[in-house]
Amino acid sequence: MNENLFTPFMVPTFLGLPAVVPIILFPTLLFPTSKHLITNRLIIIQRNLVQLIMKQMMTIHSTKGQTWSLMLMSLIIFIAATNLLGLLPHSFTPTTQLSMNLAMAIPLWAGTVITGLRFKTKNSLAHFLPQGTPTPLIPMLVVIETISLFIQPVALAVRLTANITAGHLLMHLIGSATLALLTASFLATSLTLVLLVLLTILEMAVALIQAYVFTLLVSLYLHDNT
Repeated sequence: MNENLFTPFMVPTFLGLPAVVPIILFPTLLFPTSKHLITNRLIIIQRNLVQLIMKQMMTIHSTKGQTWSLMLMSLIIFIAATNLLGLLPHSFTPTTQLSMNLAMAIPLWAGTVITGLRFKTKNSLAHFLPQGTPTPLIPMLVVIETISLFIQPVALAVRLTANITAGHLLMHLIGSATLALLTASFLATSLTLVLLVLLTILEMAVALIQAYVFTLLVSLYLHDNT
């Protein structure tokens, strides 16, 4: 039994060493790759989903932005697989750790900003000062735009962490209530169990949506700088 609500979010250890790296690498083993000319249905479905997502994300990008397609597809697949695996009992979800989400968000955001400063320097700097700004407001707007720029990776990481953590906490609370009502009332137990099943389905959708939102925002940041 867990000591408190936040025990499932603690980093697991194996022989006294953090087991985060094997957990992070594990989702990559779940996606099959075919070594034959004739593929099976699972490979075909996987390929069609990847092509559909790539088409939706990369149509707005220029040739320079489309070079990020492999990175963005790898990112959305990794986050979606990690979120879904975290719904399994006695599992650990790395995306509930703000430090890991920041480690994903900051380099990607920095890459988009550096790309914009390198290839579209004038347009990138123009975002700090909109055209037609009154002279007395120029210093304030520059400060505000600078803060909003540096807040983007933090918002990416906090959004993903908060949504995944909140869903897991809610499932934990309803699951505990179901066990507590098991000996008290069969009707109440049945209702809470149905609610728990519906919440689990919702969390599966949230896991996929959050992976898509995270990658989509990175794609939009890239579009603004290429």
